Amino acid sequence: MNLPAPTDFVYAPPLEPYLQVLHADDDLLVVDKPSGLLSVPGKAADHADCVEMRARQRYPEARIVHRLDMDTSGVMVLAMNPAAHRHLGLQFERRKTEKTYVADVWGVIAGNAGEVDLPLVCDWPNRPKQMVSHELGRPALTRWQVIKRDERTTRVRLFPHTGRSHQLRVHMLALGHPILGDRFYAQGAALSASKRLALHAASLELHHPQGGERVRFAAACPF
Repeated sequence: MNLPAPTDFVYAPPLEPYLQVLHADDDLLVVDKPSGLLSVPGKAADHADCVEMRARQRYPEARIVHRLDMDTSGVMVLAMNPAAHRHLGLQFERRKTEKTYVADVWGVIAGNAGEVDLPLVCDWPNRPKQMVSHELGRPALTRWQVIKRDERTTRVRLFPHTGRSHQLRVHMLALGHPILGDRFYAQGAALSASKRLALHAASLELHHPQGGERVRFAAACPF
């Protein structure tokens, strides 16, 4: 199967489910974002459909706190009021949240666990791609753990300590195991092995803005 090159991409976000709500209260709205849907509007007029727009249609006060790549699915939290937005924003900024991802990668990883500590910077001529740069990059750390191995692929849990753009995708590529279906970083069999990017934000743990209780939200892996 030949996927379009990034420059030839046509935005066609899925309409079902339109907005999958995992949790809603006076401070938090937690959704399960599908692969193929932007987190926030793009620059082009036909890129207006996004998580934020869909959420505001049902919850007008909802505001984006963080983003997932368009091709990534999984747990996203939005704030339902300005105080919650500030509270959540500081948690992400100060790395008080805990995020767990599931990914299928190309090749059989030899070890059972490890980490990738490689600084990242935008590959400006090829943006939005990112690249490793020890001279110009910002610190980026990802821990990984093998879930299972197949003949040609490995399923892993990924624990990003930092939240750089495309961090998990570039770090897995740096290990020699690109994420399946990654139209930016995978090639050949690794690209054609999945119809979508095989990366899912499986869980998110944070402090609730009211009272500070630690809460965890999860969404089942769809691939």
